[in-house]
Amino acid sequence: MTALKSLIYLLLVQNFGFYLPLTLCRIGPRIGTGFFAYLALLLWPVGTLAILYCFWDFTFKGRGTPAPFDPPRELVASGLYHFVRNPIYVGVLLILLGHFLWFGFWWLVVYAGLAFLGTHLFVTLYEEPALLKRFGASYQDYLGRVPRWIPRLK
Repeated sequence: MTALKSLIYLLLVQNFGFYLPLTLCRIGPRIGTGFFAYLALLLWPVGTLAILYCFWDFTFKGRGTPAPFDPPRELVASGLYHFVRNPIYVGVLLILLGHFLWFGFWWLVVYAGLAFLGTHLFVTLYEEPALLKRFGASYQDYLGRVPRWIPRLK
């Protein structure tokens, strides 16, 4: 049942990373990204695989879902969570950056910036305090070891 809930949540939230930004491709001026457009062909699969891998970890290692209303029962600090605390959000931002580089619409940069700002506020004001309350000292230790956004590749 947890896997089904994770899948439903994934299908619902993909609108923010995939479908909604692509509707922004129909409005506003374009910016030429030149050769950098081809980076999208790397960013899209990397971001997508990161999201799917993390959903798998939340479902089967954490015994819950990434959804705030059905969080994991176990702290997930392995896999991509060993390198960065928010790899799902980083994956979404990579996809959004790929959209901008490929399509070149400046609204996609604005959308990515607003998505990052909203995500950062959500993480710092709700998610981290809730996880600290839920997992206590083990999460406090995790906060000290793993960066929030930019992975340490040591």
